[in-house]
Amino acid sequence: MQASRSRCIRCPEREPRGASKGKASAYAKATAVRYAILSDIHGNLEALEACYAELDSADNLLCLGDVVGYGPNPNECARMLRERNTRCVLGNHDVAAIDNFGVEYFNPIARRAIVWTQNVIDAETRSWLGSLDYEMRIENFLMVHGSPERYFEYILDDAAAARAFAASDAPLIFIGHSHIAECYVMDAQGRITHQALTQGGDVELAAESRYIVNVGSVGQPRDFNPAASFGLYEPERRLVRIVRVPYRIERVQQKIHACSLPEQLAQRLTLGR
Repeated sequence: MQASRSRCIRCPEREPRGASKGKASAYAKATAVRYAILSDIHGNLEALEACYAELDSADNLLCLGDVVGYGPNPNECARMLRERNTRCVLGNHDVAAIDNFGVEYFNPIARRAIVWTQNVIDAETRSWLGSLDYEMRIENFLMVHGSPERYFEYILDDAAAARAFAASDAPLIFIGHSHIAECYVMDAQGRITHQALTQGGDVELAAESRYIVNVGSVGQPRDFNPAASFGLYEPERRLVRIVRVPYRIERVQQKIHACSLPEQLAQRLTLGR
């Protein structure tokens, strides 16, 4: 099914490989030797600023979606991404914020937060989010929020990873959505292994294998590590690195309280879950 917001179901599916996908497929030419890959910022400005402080000005910035939702600074986070010319794909909270898509599937806390977000995002943020695609392929790697098969499906085990590998021919797939930093590897024989990256770490890319790398969450980690998480990809070195960055959690919690967002959203930042 072609990804069209007017025809979205709960988890939009990608079209069969080789089909003309229109807006769901945005191809771009790689222009930098290092990519910084962010995901699931969720309106957490302090976490985003802390990640930016770790980057080089020459880094090519990419984002895997969920810029907004949960956090108190959706407009400021979107503006920072635009100012750095960040190439971004849509997350489910982004679509919910601009089109009310999938809100009926959100839990009560997420639903309350997305209604608040819908009321505070400005026209510029709304227009920018509305211009984004569901996936983007840059040279040999694919960017998607959840899975290349169904854009908002979670990849949480080997079976889901196998379906995702089957849905794309990309040797390297970057995802977010679960807020858990980890990697799935498929070797030349089709065997899948898993690498936890909750404390950060490197993934060395073997030429004969394929990889799904979840870069974790900038703004709301859920892998029992409260530090912000993002990825760095160096194609020439065939290396992906997951970086964990501490930030001023208490400042974000103060903003959450000031905005009358659910208390649980403040508490989970400390817990990292």
